[in-house]
Amino acid sequence: MSAEKKGKKALLFGASGFVGNYLLEGLLNDPDYEQVTVVVRKDLNISNQKLKVLIGDYHSLPALKDEIVADEVFIALGTTKKNTPDQKTYYQVDHDYPVLAAQTGKEKGAKSVFLVSAVGPDADSSVFYIRTKGETERDIIAQDLQHTHIFRPSMIMGNRKESRTLEKSLITIFSVINPLFIGPMQKFRGIEGKDIAKAMLAAAKRPAGKLKVYEWKEMNALL
Repeated sequence: MSAEKKGKKALLFGASGFVGNYLLEGLLNDPDYEQVTVVVRKDLNISNQKLKVLIGDYHSLPALKDEIVADEVFIALGTTKKNTPDQKTYYQVDHDYPVLAAQTGKEKGAKSVFLVSAVGPDADSSVFYIRTKGETERDIIAQDLQHTHIFRPSMIMGNRKESRTLEKSLITIFSVINPLFIGPMQKFRGIEGKDIAKAMLAAAKRPAGKLKVYEWKEMNALL
């Protein structure tokens, strides 16, 4: 008799965030995965036999390496200017930590990385947010995993636990103007957080080349 095929092992960063929460739910419910390791700052209070919770952050991740085994790395890390007004700290969360996450995953056996980025990244931009996203993509691609998947949503829609008055207003506007973004402008369409996660999980089941970028059209095609 042939040996039973083992499921994949996923490593997830940002599980407590909006998209990350949907990713975690999807990974735990997917029979293709036998173990899901999450690195979070505090316990998620979730009980699941497939779930392995490691308490850590950017600074303590190197000390957790021995407890990590992964086939795929999912990165849904990020912050906001409101929550992290200091640019140095913001850059650490939005750039340094995702790059370290990809590097760590590769060292522990991962062949694929899936990153939540943003529409319009540009490492040469004079705009801090856009430049940071561009540098993060560039430096994660440079980790040279066998497969790199980059997801570039515009407005991330859906009901968040935290109150963001301005964002709620923008989501309302986007729900009205979304159909107006056509042709090359489609990439600016808003997309539900749960649909980003669904697209990422669907991408993990498809053959891929070295680098694949997903804007609204490509994510929508996976739903």
